[in-house]
Amino acid sequence: MRKRVEKSSKEKVDKVDSGIDEEPSKTADDYQCSGNLELDFTELCKLMGVKKIPSVKMKQSKSAMDSQMTAWSSEPCLEIELENEDHDSVKAVKISGWKVDEMMLQVLSRTLPPLSNFQCLHMWRGGLTDCTFASLRNTVSLCSNLRKVVLDGNPLPEQSYYLLIGEDSMLTDLSLRNSRIGEEGARLIGSALSTVHAANKNLLSLNLAFNSIGDAGANHIAQGLRLNRSLLCLSLSYNQIGDDGAACLAEVLGPFALMHEEIVERRKLLIKGEQSMIQPSLVSLADSHEQPLSVRSSSSLDRLNKSAKNTTKKKDNPKKEEKPGPGQAAKKEEPKVAKKDDKVPRSQAGKIGGKDKNLPVSEQETVEVVETVIPLLDPGIVHTGGKVIHPGNTCLTSLNLSGNKLTEQSLKLFLSSLEGQGESGILRFSLNRNLFPSDCDSFLKIQEIMSLKDPLNKNNTGQVEDEHGEPKTTSAA
Repeated sequence: MRKRVEKSSKEKVDKVDSGIDEEPSKTADDYQCSGNLELDFTELCKLMGVKKIPSVKMKQSKSAMDSQMTAWSSEPCLEIELENEDHDSVKAVKISGWKVDEMMLQVLSRTLPPLSNFQCLHMWRGGLTDCTFASLRNTVSLCSNLRKVVLDGNPLPEQSYYLLIGEDSMLTDLSLRNSRIGEEGARLIGSALSTVHAANKNLLSLNLAFNSIGDAGANHIAQGLRLNRSLLCLSLSYNQIGDDGAACLAEVLGPFALMHEEIVERRKLLIKGEQSMIQPSLVSLADSHEQPLSVRSSSSLDRLNKSAKNTTKKKDNPKKEEKPGPGQAAKKEEPKVAKKDDKVPRSQAGKIGGKDKNLPVSEQETVEVVETVIPLLDPGIVHTGGKVIHPGNTCLTSLNLSGNKLTEQSLKLFLSSLEGQGESGILRFSLNRNLFPSDCDSFLKIQEIMSLKDPLNKNNTGQVEDEHGEPKTTSAA
């Protein structure tokens, strides 16, 4: 017994003498992510006590990625896509068919934000709840370069998807297919797209296929399109939409009367002088270093140009100054100095061709800055019959209404709106698998308009939906 005690004390002395100390156990809070997703994800899962850690696999091919939409391995995994061969360049993460709980979302909230190239999050049938969705939304907001989010097959009781597309959202692409979105969810999403006082300015594509928004939901989405000028592509395929809902969508694509609330807001904007921001103008880069880029009204530019021309004429005609009187010489010296000083503000005001030799070449050049048109101050708005008529939403370029309950009655309304849009507006319009005959006159005319507007559709007779609700063209027989 005495020998054992002596041996134990000797080992302790040896450890102290050799300078070796037992490392304190790490916790998830102490762990510093390195930017290597495979390493960080696995290590954090261990530290947080995840019993079954999902594997991290590289994306092999597009066909393999698409095949997981209909079938997935029972083995949970994190599929990642790299920007290049560097393991620190993850640009896309996909989770398919396994439940993502709160603990797993805590791991993702630590490992995803440090990824500088992370652009796309694909979570298909992740078993999200309202609670876990709140955590996911927070993670999305922390990822500075994340632009595309796919949450297909994740129904939420509180229909809170709209929180992803608020006014300050940076997402450009959102897919919520097969998520049991009904009228209330559509109302919230429509309000997120735009209201009289605010609008989303970054979302370009929204896919709501295979939900149940119905006519009432389509009306709410249409209300959101009234004053939204960022959304380019919208899919409402297979949503039980009939003629009533379609009529609301057709209305916003063509001229529509402003409502009382919109007219009041328009008057407020006019009073504030915001109408000067409607037209684009040339603003010098030199001016951009003095103040934020702004758009000056054409009248103010005209005044500046006239002032510049008058100054040039006086400068080019020195004959009147050749024989000044004795008492006039000193008086004329002063305005000359003033004119020289005036050159800088004139060039900053956007005078074309005006350059300041003291500025770098890049700052002397001018660029055309196009301001986003405020919908309520659209120059195409007219007053007629006691109503204020807006020209309609011509920013939406792709609309998918396949697989609904539309009849020829609503096709006539769409035809009227499309004819009024001219060359702008809708370029791709999918209407297959509805309740009208394929040879009806309105449908054939719509197809003819689309074939003229869309160069990619010139040799096609129409568009059909693939099994995922995406538009797919079919060649003419």
